[in-house]
Amino acid sequence: MKLNLKDTFIKQLPADPKLENTRRQVENACFSFVTPKQTAKPELLHVSPEMLDSLGLTDTDAKSDTFLKVITGNEVYPKTKPFAMCYGGHQFGNWAGQLGDGRAINLFEVEHNNKHWAIQLKGSGETPYSRTADGLAVLRSSVREYLCSEAMFHLGVPTTRALSLALSGDQVMRDMLYDGNAAYEKGAIVSRVAPSFLRFGSFQILAARGDTETLKTLTDYTIFNFFPELGKPSKETYIAFFNEVAQRTLKMIVDWQRVGFVHGVMNTDNMSILGLTIDYGPYGWLEDFNYGWTPNTTDSQHKRYRYGNQPNMGLWNLYQLANALYLLIEDVEPLQAILDGYQTGFDEQSFAMMRNKLGFEEEDENDKILIQQLEENLHLTETDMTIFFRNLSDFSEENPSEGISIIKDAFYHLNEVEGEIETKWQAWFEAYAKRLKDETASSEVRKTKMNAVNPKYVLRNYMSQLAIDDADKGDYKLIDELFNLLKKPYSEQPKYEKWFVKRPEWARHKAGCSMLSCSS
Repeated sequence: MKLNLKDTFIKQLPADPKLENTRRQVENACFSFVTPKQTAKPELLHVSPEMLDSLGLTDTDAKSDTFLKVITGNEVYPKTKPFAMCYGGHQFGNWAGQLGDGRAINLFEVEHNNKHWAIQLKGSGETPYSRTADGLAVLRSSVREYLCSEAMFHLGVPTTRALSLALSGDQVMRDMLYDGNAAYEKGAIVSRVAPSFLRFGSFQILAARGDTETLKTLTDYTIFNFFPELGKPSKETYIAFFNEVAQRTLKMIVDWQRVGFVHGVMNTDNMSILGLTIDYGPYGWLEDFNYGWTPNTTDSQHKRYRYGNQPNMGLWNLYQLANALYLLIEDVEPLQAILDGYQTGFDEQSFAMMRNKLGFEEEDENDKILIQQLEENLHLTETDMTIFFRNLSDFSEENPSEGISIIKDAFYHLNEVEGEIETKWQAWFEAYAKRLKDETASSEVRKTKMNAVNPKYVLRNYMSQLAIDDADKGDYKLIDELFNLLKKPYSEQPKYEKWFVKRPEWARHKAGCSMLSCSS
C-alpha cells in the first residue's frame, strides 16, 4: 500500500507543543498530535471502491493487513503524524468555547490525480478535545455515517466522503436516547475523506480568544490551499473568501432542501468552511413534507434545526463566522452586504430549485403562487416528499383529473384525501396542467429533467436501521445492497423497487427510524 503523501495542515499551521493526551485548553495552535487507540480485533466491513481509486489505492491494497490496521488506527502509516483539530462553536445558539476533534483523528493528507484529500478516522479514541467522552463510536452511528456521506455525494449534494467501515472488536457503552438506559454496543470506526475538515468553529475559537495572529495564519492557509484563485492575503481577499464560503454554504443548503435532507445539528462546529455536508449524526430525510420536522431528540422542544429553518440557520452561522473574520477585515459593511446577499440568493436559488422540481423552463410570473399553493397542499395530510415529486413527472397536462391518482402512493392516509383536501389538490393539478401548456419542451423531456433532480431513492432512516439490525447480528449484506442502491438515486433500478416506498408504520416511532440523539 503506497500513498502519495502531501501534508499541509501540520506543516503550515501551528501545533500544540504539549504531546501528552490529556484533556486541556489548547491555545495559539490549530491542532494537537495524538495517536489512535489500539483496538481488540479490527474487522473491515465495507470499502468504497470509488474512494479507494480517488486515493490511488487498489482492491488488493484494501485487502491488505496494512490497510486494515491503518484505517482502524492500529498502525500509523510511515512518515505520518496523526492529529486532532482544535475548534470551538455555537451549539444550539450558545457559545460552547473549545470543542475540537473529540472522537476524530486525522491521519494524513494525500494527493492523487491533482486532487487533495485529508483522511480522518471517526471513533478511534480519545484526544485532548474529548472532554468527558471516550472518543469512540458505535456500529449504528458508523453505518449511518458511512452510507449517508456516499449517498449524499451521488445525490449531487456537497459532502465529505467515506472510505471504509470497520469494527473495532471493542464494546462501547452508550446511552442511545439519553434516558439512563446505557448499554454496551459494538465499537466501529469510519474513515472519512474530504479536501479539508476545517469548520467555522476553527476560526471562531481563535477570534474568541483574541488570537489574531493564529487566525490570520489559518485564514491565509485556507485561502492558499483551497481558494487560491482569490489571490494573496489582503482585506479584499478576506472579504472574497467570506463571500465564497457564504455561496458554497448557500448551495449546500439549497441542495439539502431539494432532496428533503435534515442535518439535525447545524452547530457552527458542524459547518464546513468548504461548504460540505459534515458530521452525520441525528440526520434524517423528510418522510412526510413537514417544514417543522427535526430528527434530533435534543432539538425536539425548540426545533431550531427543523427542515424549514435550515436556510435561516445557515445565515445565522455565517454571521458567527463573519464576527470571527471581522478581526482581519475590520469593516462591517462588506460583511453585511454578503450576509444580505445570502438571503436574496437563497430566495432566488430556492425558487429556481422548486421550478426545476416541477419541470418548468419557461418564465411565468405566477410560478411563486403555484409553488406556494403546492407547499400548502403538501401539509394538508401526511405526504411523502420523495414519492410525490418522483411520481409527479408522470403527470400529463392533458389529463389533470388524473393528478391525484398519479401521486396517491405518496399519501400516508389516502382516506383523508377527500372533501376539502381533495378539492384543493384537484384545483392545484388543474392550475399545474394549465401552466405546463406554456412549456415548449415535450412531456418526455420534462420527465427526464424532473427525474434528474427528484431522486427515486434516498437513505430513509428505517433503511439504515434495518442494515444496522442485520449488522448487529453479523450480517453485512444489506449495508452493501444499500451502498450500491444509493450510487444511482435518480435511476429506476427495478431490482430495488422495494425501497421506493413510504416509511413503514412500524418505523413511525421506532428508535433510530424517527427521532435520533446526538449519539446516534
